[in-house]
Amino acid sequence: MSKRKKAVHAARDKPTQARSLVGFVMGSNWNSVCCDGYTRLADNPEVLMAVWRIAELISSMSIRIMANTASGDVRIYNGLSRRLDITPNRYMTRKTMMAAILGTLLLDGSGNAVVWPKTTDGLLEELVPIPPSQVSFLPDGFGYRVQIGGVPYDPDSLLHFVLNPSTERPWLGTGYRVALKTVVKNLQQAGRTKNAFLSSEWKPSVIVKVDGNSDELTSTDGRRRLAEQYIKPFAPGAPWIIPAEQMEVVQVKPLSLNDLAISDSVKLDKQSVAAILGVPPYVVGVGSFNREEWNHFIATTIMPIVRGIEQEMTRKLLISPDWYISMNPWALYAYDVKDLSEIGSNLYIRGMMTGNEVRGWLHLPPKEGLDELVILENFIPQGMIGDQKKLNPTGGENSEA
Repeated sequence: MSKRKKAVHAARDKPTQARSLVGFVMGSNWNSVCCDGYTRLADNPEVLMAVWRIAELISSMSIRIMANTASGDVRIYNGLSRRLDITPNRYMTRKTMMAAILGTLLLDGSGNAVVWPKTTDGLLEELVPIPPSQVSFLPDGFGYRVQIGGVPYDPDSLLHFVLNPSTERPWLGTGYRVALKTVVKNLQQAGRTKNAFLSSEWKPSVIVKVDGNSDELTSTDGRRRLAEQYIKPFAPGAPWIIPAEQMEVVQVKPLSLNDLAISDSVKLDKQSVAAILGVPPYVVGVGSFNREEWNHFIATTIMPIVRGIEQEMTRKLLISPDWYISMNPWALYAYDVKDLSEIGSNLYIRGMMTGNEVRGWLHLPPKEGLDELVILENFIPQGMIGDQKKLNPTGGENSEA
C-alpha cells in the first residue's frame, strides 16, 4: 500500500471530535449580539475615518516634476506634468485618482495598488487605476509577475505602490489587515452589543410584586387587566392606588453602558486603531485636536507613504536622470495666517523671498514692484561691518586729507 493510500485510510479512521458551543442568551434578540464571521476593514467606521483622512490629505498634494540644476532644483511645466497633476485620465482628476489609489492601498488592496500607465508612441496618455479584485501577484524566482484579469504583465510596465513590504516577498505589500484584525472585531462586537442593549426589551424601571395566588397572573389577558385596573393612571401624573396586601411596587435601576464597561473598551480599541494607522486619536473620535500632534502625523505617517509614491512614479514614468517626482506637503501642516506672515516677512527682509512670493503664501494677488529681492542695509558680511556710514560719518580715509 502506498504512503498516500495509508494517509487517506488514516484520515478516514481518525475519530471525529465532537465540538460544542456555549453561549449566553440575552432576551429574545440574543442573535443581534453575536458578531461572528469575517469583518472587512472597509466595514469598520473607525478604520474608514482614519484611512479616508490619509487619502484626502495625500490626494490634496500637487504632483510636480522637478529637475536638478547647478543652482538648485526647479519645477518643470510641460504636458507630462499636466497629465500627472491635473488630468491623469478622461474620467478622473488627480485628487480623485489619488484618493482611489490610497483607498486601495490601505484597505481592499492589502498594501498593494496597481496603476496601468497607458502610452501611445512613448507618450503617457492615461493613468488607469486597476480594481484590486482583478489583480493578483505571481512569484517568479526572486521577482514576480502581475496578473490582471488573468493576463500576466511585467511589473516594469505598471505602477505598483506597496505599503508595509512582506519579509518573505519584499515586492509584495501586507498593509494593516493582520494588525487590525482583532481590534476591528472588538469594535464590531462592541457596536453590536450596544445596539442590542439599547433595543432590548429587558429593561423595566418599575417592578410590581403581586400575590402569586391571584388567578389574574395565569394568562396574558389577566395580567393586562390587572395592570390597567391598578397601575395604568387615568391621567398623567396621577398616583397609583393599589391594595397593600396584594401588591408591592419596587423601583429598579437598569444597567447602563457604563456598567458594561463598553465605553472604556471602545476608547482603548479606537486608540489602538489610531496607533496602528498612525493618525491622531481625535481623527477616530478620541481626544481633541493638537497642532504638534497633527504636524507629527504629517511628518511620520503621510510623508513616508508619499515618498513611496514619488519614487515609484519617478523610476517608472521619467526617463531623464535629472528629473524626479515631488509632491508638495507644505499645505498639509497646521499653520495659521500669523505664522505664515511672520515667516514670510523674515524671509523677505533677508532677501530670500520676493514680496509677491510672500503674498502668494497668504493667497493675495501680486503687486508691481515686489518681484525683486531686497535686503536691509545692516545685513552685510561680517568683514564689512566697519565700512558702515553710521560708524564712519566723516567719510573714512578721504576725510583725513
